[in-house]
Formats: sequence, C-alpha cells, structure tokens
Amino acid sequence: MANHFASLKRIRITERRTLVNRMRRSRMRLAVRNLRKAFEKKDVQAAATLVPATFSIIDRAAKWGIIKDNTAARYKARIHQRLKSLSGTPAAA
Repeated sequence: MANHFASLKRIRITERRTLVNRMRRSRMRLAVRNLRKAFEKKDVQAAATLVPATFSIIDRAAKWGIIKDNTAARYKARIHQRLKSLSGTPAAA
C-alpha cells in the first residue's frame, strides 16, 4: 500500500476518474445499442434521428480517451453504412 501523500492522492483521483470513464463508456454503448435496435426494426426514421446524437457521443468518447480514434471512426463508418443500406441509398464502397 502506498504511504506517501501524493501516492494516496493519485489513488483517490484514479478511482474518481475510473468511475467517470465507466459512466461515459456505458453511455456510449447504450447509444450504439439503441441505434442498432432501430436498425434491427428497420425503422429508418428513428435511426436517422439517433445517428447525430450517437456520433456526438462516440466523438466525445474518442476525445476523452475512452476509445481510440480509429475505433470511433470504425463505429461511425459502420453505423453510416447500415443507415445507407437501410434507407435504400447505395452505400459508398
């Protein structure tokens, strides 16, 4: 166990940041999950309204370091591709 004041403080800070990061990751996963449910129901209208909010949450998660930048780009590309295929517009290859 750490004995130095600075070490104890870092432990407290790490615990707080872990809780915040866990909350942010959960929020991102929930947004993606809700969007995927809309895709499964083939509800184009609901999916189209959820996409901007989901993209925003994904971008913020990447900015905060919850996920990596390429992971965020991959999530967004796949979501966009599914939206395009669902709406009947040919997806860009």
